[in-house]
Parts: sequence; structure tokens; C-alpha cells
Amino acid sequence: MKKGYIVAGVILLVIIVLAVMGVGTYNSMVAGEETIESEWAKVEAQYQRRNDLIPNLVSTVKGYAAHEQSTLEAVVSARAKATQVTLSADNLTPENLEAFQAAQGELSGALSRLLAVAENYPDLKANENFRDLQAQLEGTENRIAVARTRYSDAVKSYNVMIRRFPASIFASVFGFEKKPQFAAAEGAEVAPVVNF
Repeated sequence: MKKGYIVAGVILLVIIVLAVMGVGTYNSMVAGEETIESEWAKVEAQYQRRNDLIPNLVSTVKGYAAHEQSTLEAVVSARAKATQVTLSADNLTPENLEAFQAAQGELSGALSRLLAVAENYPDLKANENFRDLQAQLEGTENRIAVARTRYSDAVKSYNVMIRRFPASIFASVFGFEKKPQFAAAEGAEVAPVVNF
């Protein structure tokens, strides 16, 4: 009779330990997802900041470089495409993230061409508004890089957590899935050629 109580007690203790572990693991995974969503919101905020700066930059350049219309139109078009590709934390899939990155990459390229055009206009480079906008844009690009890095760190921590044993069991039971990382732009492995 005592043996039966001991076995039942051990079984009950194991069930309690597993339940406590499960609750703790579940809560950690929820916290990980919330961190990812928060970091993604910061990435979006920085891209939005960049999108908000672009019309002012384009109009400032337009006053000095009216015949560079194709470059200005490319920036405006790329900005429009970038703002159309929206991605929320709820639908972060590798495919959606890739489409988002492609649109943002196109905008970055158009902005680079716009800033290169500005080099041909000494009066524009000396314009205080242009210099301020250019500095804000450079600062925003740095903020985007920092926000993307923080997002990637949060995703890495979360993905490691849900793949470790025994958390992987709880992750599969409760439907926690691996989150996508940012990938380097195509061709980023090739160093640019600089000619003087």
C-alpha cells in the first residue's frame, strides 16, 4: 500500500515539475515573440523616417538640378514602391521579408544615385537645407542598420530558444515557429570597384 502512494507521489511530482517547466517555457517563448514584434516595429519606424525625409530632399534637389528629372523620378517611384510593401510582425515570412528588403534596396539605390547627382552641383551641396537633409538621411540609414541588427539579435535568441530541448517540444505543441532573419542583398559579397 505504501509503495502505491510513493509511486503516485513521484508521478504527481513529475507532472507538477513538467507543468511548471511548460508554463515557464511557454512564457519565455511569448516574451521572445513580443521582443521580435517590438524590434520589428523599430525597424519599420526607421524606414518610415527615411520615407518621410525623401520628399523634402527631392524638392530641395529639384530646385537646383531640374534637368536631372529621371533621377528624381526614380527616387519618387522607388519611395512609392517601398511604402506599398508593408510587412507587419504577424506575417514575417522569409518570402515577405525578401520582398520588403528588395523594395527598400531599390529605394536605397535610387537615393545613392540622387546623392551622387548632388555632387555635380556645388550650390546645392552648399545649401543648408540640403546639408541638413543629407545629414538626417545618413543618420536614419545608421538607425536602420542598428534597428535591423537588434531585430536580428532578437530573432536569433528566439529561434535558438524554440529549437533547444525540451523547449522544442513545447514550441511544436503550442505552434511557435522559427522567425526569418534579414539576408544580405544579392551581390553584397562582391566588393565595389573604385576608379580614380
